Amino acid sequence: MVRLAVMGVGRVGGEVAYLAAALRIADELVLYDSAESLLNAQVLDLRHAGFDVAISTGKSDIRTADICVFAAGFPRNPAVKTRADLLSANLPAAREAAEILRGFGGVFVTITNPMDVNNYYLHKAAGIPRERCIGFGGQLDSARFALALRQRGFTGFPYVLGEHGEHQVPVFSTLSKPVPVAVREEILAELRTASMEIIRGKGGTVFGPAMHIADLIRIIAEDRHELVACSCILSGEYGFSRCSLGVPARVGRDGIEKIEEWQLDQWETGMMNGAGRFVESLCRTVDP
Repeated sequence: MVRLAVMGVGRVGGEVAYLAAALRIADELVLYDSAESLLNAQVLDLRHAGFDVAISTGKSDIRTADICVFAAGFPRNPAVKTRADLLSANLPAAREAAEILRGFGGVFVTITNPMDVNNYYLHKAAGIPRERCIGFGGQLDSARFALALRQRGFTGFPYVLGEHGEHQVPVFSTLSKPVPVAVREEILAELRTASMEIIRGKGGTVFGPAMHIADLIRIIAEDRHELVACSCILSGEYGFSRCSLGVPARVGRDGIEKIEEWQLDQWETGMMNGAGRFVESLCRTVDP
C-alpha cells in the first residue's frame, strides 16, 4: 500500500495525482490546496474517473504519507525570466508546507520553483532528513537534453546536473563521442529556454514534468534503486554544502541511498562550480 500526498493540486500537481492513480502507483491519495474550490473540483474529477483509490483532503493525513509531493505556488509564465525569480512569490507556500510537514516520516519530493532552494528550505524548516528530500527537475532536463542530442546524432546516457534553471549542467563526457564546446554551448542555450515555447503556447508545462514525476514516485514506491539526476541536500559532495543541487543519486524506498560523485571534464566542472555557487547564495537567503 502506498499513500501519496500532493500539496498543490493545480496544473502539474493535479496531473501527478491523476497519473499516480491511473498507473496504479498509489493506493491512497491525500490532496491539499489552499484554493478549496480547486481542491474539491480535482477530488470530484478524480472520483469520476472511477479509480479504486481512496482520497483524503485531511491535512493531518499528509504526515502519514509514504511520499509527499510539494507542487504548490505560482508557476513560471512568460513574464518570469528565470525560475529563481519565483523565490519570493513561492516562499509563503513553502512556509505553510513546512508547518504542515512537521513530523512527516516519508520521502519528500519538491517540484515548486525555484526547486533547488525550496528543497533546501523545506529540509531545514520542516526538519526532514536530507536523505528523504528529493528535488525534481533533473529528469525533465535530462529528457530535453536527450532530445537535443538525438537531433544532432549523439548517443549515450544523457544527464543534466546543477541547478534546475539557468545554471543547469548537461554532462557530455559520458556520451559515446566527444562534443565540441561550440555545440555544447548551443545545446545549453536550447535547454535554458526549452520550456518557454510551451509556456507561451499553453500557459505552462504539464505532460513532461508530470510523467517524469510519476516515474520518480514509482522508483521510490517500488524501491527500484535507480540512478536519477535529482536535487539533493549536499554535505561536501562536489565541494558544496548547505544547499540543494542536481547530482546523480541512487533512489529507493528510503529516498536518496547514495550520491555519486562523477569525474567531470573541465567544461562541466566549471559549469558545476558556477551552479553550486549560485544555488548556495540563494539558499543563504532562506536559511531558517
